[in-house]
Amino acid sequence: MSSTDTPWMGDAVSLVEAFRNKQRSPLEELHASLHAIDKSSLNSFSYLDPEGAIERAKRADVSLPFGGVPLGVKELDAVEGWPYTEACVVFQDRIAPHTSVMVSRATERGGANHIGLCTASEFGGVNVTRTVINGATHNPWKHGHTPGGSSGGSAAAVAGGLVTIATGGDGGGSIRIPAGFTGLVGLKATFGRIPRAPHVELGNLTVNTGVMARSVRDTARWFDVCNGHDARDPLSLQRVENWENELGTHANSLRGKTAVLAPNWGGAVVSPAMWQQLEEYAAHLTAATGVRIISIDTSLPSMGAAWSISGMIEIQMQLAEHWPQCADVLTPEMRFGIEATLGKYGAEARAKIESRRAQLNQRMAEIFGAVDFVITASNPDVAFAAEGPLPSNFGGLEAGMGNNGKLTFPANMYGNPAISIPSGLIDGLPVALQINGPHFSEQLLLEFGLAMERTRPWALVAPHSPC
Repeated sequence: MSSTDTPWMGDAVSLVEAFRNKQRSPLEELHASLHAIDKSSLNSFSYLDPEGAIERAKRADVSLPFGGVPLGVKELDAVEGWPYTEACVVFQDRIAPHTSVMVSRATERGGANHIGLCTASEFGGVNVTRTVINGATHNPWKHGHTPGGSSGGSAAAVAGGLVTIATGGDGGGSIRIPAGFTGLVGLKATFGRIPRAPHVELGNLTVNTGVMARSVRDTARWFDVCNGHDARDPLSLQRVENWENELGTHANSLRGKTAVLAPNWGGAVVSPAMWQQLEEYAAHLTAATGVRIISIDTSLPSMGAAWSISGMIEIQMQLAEHWPQCADVLTPEMRFGIEATLGKYGAEARAKIESRRAQLNQRMAEIFGAVDFVITASNPDVAFAAEGPLPSNFGGLEAGMGNNGKLTFPANMYGNPAISIPSGLIDGLPVALQINGPHFSEQLLLEFGLAMERTRPWALVAPHSPC
């Protein structure tokens, strides 16, 4: 990692340390990243701001938590003066009039150098990063396979060795799914942990923002910088301090707690071969942390259709003056979603959605009253084709949004935290455990990640990344 000709292959924390001890400079790192992005076939960036990034690198304050670190920004996050397209051709000329709170905190408090936008799925709506406006983004572990979505470009850029860290968002699994497909750490925090502001409509109350990271400490440092209440998001939570400093200090808090293995979490169907490996990793992890595995009923009421209808309402409103003329320039999934849900949202539908949300909340509370953690998979199988289509059936049951989303979506609807932890490879592609905890248990979930990181460390970047 001493060469300044290629991007840093360690994590972001170690890159900051390299800046501070003069092993390399923020400007050298920026040039290495820009060169690697230019040569990359991953298609993980949709926009770059090299001139602005160079000026920011020259004046970087490396005493800050992410001082001088090149930052990829998910295409769905707002950066004033940059494109704000929602990864949709319809809005290809739109420019962001403001910067999101998370990006502002990462760059101003944290000192990160935002260098460009990472590709995402259109409106963040599906688990594959392939759009009309950007084309397909590839998994750095195996070209031709997807990094997942919607934070797929962020995941590909970080796992592909282009930048050490990038923003992510998770409204139905969009941090955990790509983290699982690309061998990264992906924490979806308790709802409201990082504010969604300014000018953000809260919608169906499932979206969380966060980070795609190579290490547990990078994740902890990100939340140290970015978490805390903002008055423009009344549902955002009060600030919690010392995420990074307290890593390793909560290990004793895990001992004696309980976990249930739920391969069919949310009604999903998981590849038997993959679950066999994940079950062994889960046994190792629980033994290492002193957590007891018990058996309880983890069945959940169905929420997928209701969530889809309410989520599509926001997209329909954004496209209202362009529909149906824009239908042919939307990705097939978005076009189908709009057509399937158009006109279905009214008083009756709203009542059903809230009734089902209440049922799910009740059931999740019962589960976390009986067990401390739910351990499942982040994805039902290894990464599928980069161009799609979404898997339509596995084991004879519906998949696509259903199968991937069923594993990750419960935490979005209930608002509890869940983390994706790299858990080895199958056929050369990463797989991952997903651990769900009760509200406000992020630091315990990070302890699980730290225990795995120390006992079964993962590759921080894919083997074919720049080196």
